[in-house]
Amino acid sequence: MTYEGFLDEVTTLITEKYDVADEVAIAMVMRAQEDGFFSGHDDTPQICTLDRAHEDARTVFKKYKPA
Repeated sequence: MTYEGFLDEVTTLITEKYDVADEVAIAMVMRAQEDGFFSGHDDTPQICTLDRAHEDARTVFKKYKPA
């Protein structure tokens, strides 16, 4: 999957798994992206898998969840 598709998948998984609004999930993924969390994904597209999206959704939610 493409890098952009991967970010969309992570966002969707956050909304589905953690019952947050789309806008909240988007904000979390954007903050993670700004922090460089996904920089390796852009450099190595082979890690943009569905399994990795599930892992990253969990990590992003824990680290960037709303207050």
